[in-house]
Amino acid sequence: MSIQTKKRLNQVLFAFVVLLIFFYMLFPFYWMVNSSLKTEAQLQMTPATFVPKDPNTLDLAPTLRNYGAVFRNASFIRGLWNSLIVAVSTTILSLVVGAFAAFALGKLRFKGKTPSLYLILAMTMFPQVSVLTGLYAVINALHIPAIPSMILSYMIFTLPFTVWVLTSFFRGLPMEIMQSAQVDGATPFQTFYLILLPLTAPALVTTGLLAFINAWNEYLFALTFTSIEPTARTVPVAIALFTGEIARQEPFGEIMAAAVVVTIPLIALVLIFQQKIVAGLTAGAVKG
Repeated sequence: MSIQTKKRLNQVLFAFVVLLIFFYMLFPFYWMVNSSLKTEAQLQMTPATFVPKDPNTLDLAPTLRNYGAVFRNASFIRGLWNSLIVAVSTTILSLVVGAFAAFALGKLRFKGKTPSLYLILAMTMFPQVSVLTGLYAVINALHIPAIPSMILSYMIFTLPFTVWVLTSFFRGLPMEIMQSAQVDGATPFQTFYLILLPLTAPALVTTGLLAFINAWNEYLFALTFTSIEPTARTVPVAIALFTGEIARQEPFGEIMAAAVVVTIPLIALVLIFQQKIVAGLTAGAVKG
């Protein structure tokens, strides 16, 4: 086998693997959209169809009935607003607190800095269920409302990750930048806020987006903390408790439609900030 033939075979194999991964990752989302465009009768067709078809004529027959039912569901709309409040608040607080902590850990000198970093990293290793009972007892004892309790509890997991990632970015910034700012008379806060923080914008976008996605999709804490305050339910809990417009009906189509609606903001955020995300993921990978 010639070198050119072997090279072409490797390219074909690589393209096949990429297509296989692409199909594996996108097919669940496609099936979710496909199911959301079907009526109850179409969902019960055997075998299942890859596009919405009329049960009698087998003609293409998509419907937006499920989306209409979702947007008429008051608990779903309220859950969207609750999720938005919780996710945005968690993201902003994680970035603000995490940026200050990362600046101190990455650029300042003090005793116990290395143990502090490893302690922060260790906090990310605990599964959610292991702290749920104790955290719920503390929140009940302090009589904290459901939405603030979710924001505070989500920060237990988003803040350590944010601090750890941002610390590596602050460490990668040249020390000469701080020294030049000090020579020009800038205070440490001015150096951090006006000079170093803008340079870490890709890292802030990447960690902020991950924190937002984590808070937007979280279910276990939201279900627990809103058990006695139904009006504070976030959208994952609202979707899980869908009852459907018809009694004794499993609203599979409505659940799929709601899942599509909930996924759209995340896709939009990724598309808007994709350049910053790529820069944040690749920064520091090549040292010049």
